[in-house]
Amino acid sequence: MVPIRSIGPGQIDRIEAHLLELDTHDRYLRFGYAANDEQIRRYVAQLNFDRDELFGIFNRRLELIAMAHLAFSLDPQYTSCAEFGVSVVKQARGRGYGGRLFERAVMHARNEGVQMLFIHALSENTAMLKIARRAGASIERDGSESEAHLRLPPADFDSRVTEMVNQQVAITDYHLKAQAKQFWGFLSVLQDIRQGVREARERVRG
Repeated sequence: MVPIRSIGPGQIDRIEAHLLELDTHDRYLRFGYAANDEQIRRYVAQLNFDRDELFGIFNRRLELIAMAHLAFSLDPQYTSCAEFGVSVVKQARGRGYGGRLFERAVMHARNEGVQMLFIHALSENTAMLKIARRAGASIERDGSESEAHLRLPPADFDSRVTEMVNQQVAITDYHLKAQAKQFWGFLSVLQDIRQGVREARERVRG
């Protein structure tokens, strides 16, 4: 099980760092254009954590290595619709993180009453389209762009309990990683102090 937690404005610096780490081609696949640093910062600044939902996977250094954005429709006529987007840093590819984030987003969308999930991707983004196709989404290609839509079943007891359990597991995992990072940081400082004491003693003896 890959711990995936819901992330909020308290993680906005890590969100920005994650997206800025993407190279030009990855930015092109994620946003549909080769977004520059300023455009990414603008995108992060406009994130609406009250309306949308973001999910993340963190490594042991608490770096955000994979992230999904579940954006709910702004149109009151389509409140049962949402759009999914995902990004994974290059060194974390090939581990199935994109698919896991998609499953997590689908579960949350179901529990929020979403009936139709959309994925807008470039046709060359085969990894994203493969995830959608595996889930049973219908995909329509229009030149360089593709649109996938997946009809979601209604929420049930299992989907609600599973989401709560997964979120709690992810929060616990994050806190353990944070404690470990603080502990190793403390040991590093302690070692530096000890090394400084040794060097001072050597100077006195010399």
